Amino acid sequence: MNKGGAKAPSQRQLRVAEEVRHVLARVIERDELHDPTLAGVPVTISEVRISPDLKNATVFVSPLGGGDVDTLVRALSHAAPFLRRRVGQEMTL
Repeated sequence: MNKGGAKAPSQRQLRVAEEVRHVLARVIERDELHDPTLAGVPVTISEVRISPDLKNATVFVSPLGGGDVDTLVRALSHAAPFLRRRVGQEMTL
């Protein structure tokens, strides 16, 4: 993770990233998105990276067992405002 002289994430960044990953996993697992593209597609959230100011997150996802990654990313990008709102509601820091 330390490429090009970038600083390693702080302990706080790691804790917040892990909490975001858990919240997103719960939302997707409970099928709260109501998107037919995502129906029945098991999604793996492999990593979440948080910026040092904790304002931005990059989420790495893939369909479990293979599948169309582009369709998955498009569907999740379309649902981004809903996911942001749910993360804000469910985060416990």
